[in-house]
Formats: sequence, structure tokens, C-alpha cells
Amino acid sequence: MLRTESIPNPTSEVVMAINVGDAVPDIEVRVLDEGGMPTSVQTGEVLGTGKVVLFAVPGAFTTGCTLMHLPTFVEGASDLAGEGVETIACIAVNDAWVMGAWGEAHGSDDIMMLADGNGEFAAAMGLVMDGSGFGLGSRSKRYAAVIEDGTITHLAVDEGGIEVSTCSAVLDAIVEA
Repeated sequence: MLRTESIPNPTSEVVMAINVGDAVPDIEVRVLDEGGMPTSVQTGEVLGTGKVVLFAVPGAFTTGCTLMHLPTFVEGASDLAGEGVETIACIAVNDAWVMGAWGEAHGSDDIMMLADGNGEFAAAMGLVMDGSGFGLGSRSKRYAAVIEDGTITHLAVDEGGIEVSTCSAVLDAIVEA
């Protein structure tokens, strides 16, 4: 099992997890452009307008993320759109090429694949996971968030397994809101 205790930031302070009602952190991440080259985008810009669903995974091409987590959003993208979701984004502590290849391998044309290569967004969210016991280093915890005009309105963090951050769980939360 992966250890999920808080990871200290460079100043040795423990970063607290972001909460519902907080603004989404504005951090530079990368996406692949039309030519297949990494380009910088700000999370405040790509996640800050309209109704957005953001889900985070520990790593692209890892077993649970590949077999279950990403496919639930690929299959449920039209259902989310039917509930007014304008943007679906997946973020992981991987580089833009890996995120692009992973998305392409799963036909995730409706999902923005965000590369948090240095883990800065995960740290800003306060949702860093220590996967060093498995050779993964610092990664993002698995979670899903609903963001409306830059404010987090729903946040569900999986502490083990893949349950509260699946597409169906996010859809249920949107419908119940």
C-alpha cells in the first residue's frame, strides 16, 4: 500500500489540503500543443472558467489509473457535459509527452491532459503522496474536484482504492448539488 502522509514543502512546513470554497491554485503546468511539443499553461486559466471537473491520478500508465480511473471519465465525458461540465481535465506528476501518449492510448479526446511534471500543483493542492517505497517518488493523491468559475465546489480524495474520484461518483455529486 502506498504511504499517503503529508510531505513537507521546501520550507519544512506541512502543506494543508485545499478545501471546498477555496480558489483553484494558479500554477504553471504543461500540455502538448498541436505539434506534439510541451507548452506551458496556467491552471488558473484552464481550470478557472465555467464548470470544470478535474481528476488527479498518481501516474499515467499505472495499473489502477489505466484500467479504471481514466476509462471512467473517457466513457462518462458526455454524461458530464450533459450536466453542464465544460472542461474535463486529468492531472498527474508526469511529463507532457507521457500524459499525451496516455490520453491518446485511451481515446481521451474530450479530456485535457495536464502534466504536473514537478508536482507543484499537487503541492499547492496539499495532496502530495509519497510513493517512494514503490519507486514513484512524490506524486499526487488520487482525487476529483468540481470547480466552478475557479472555486472548488466539490473535492473527493481517495485514501485507498478508486472509489470517490470516479466519474460516476463525480456525476452523483454534481446531480446532488
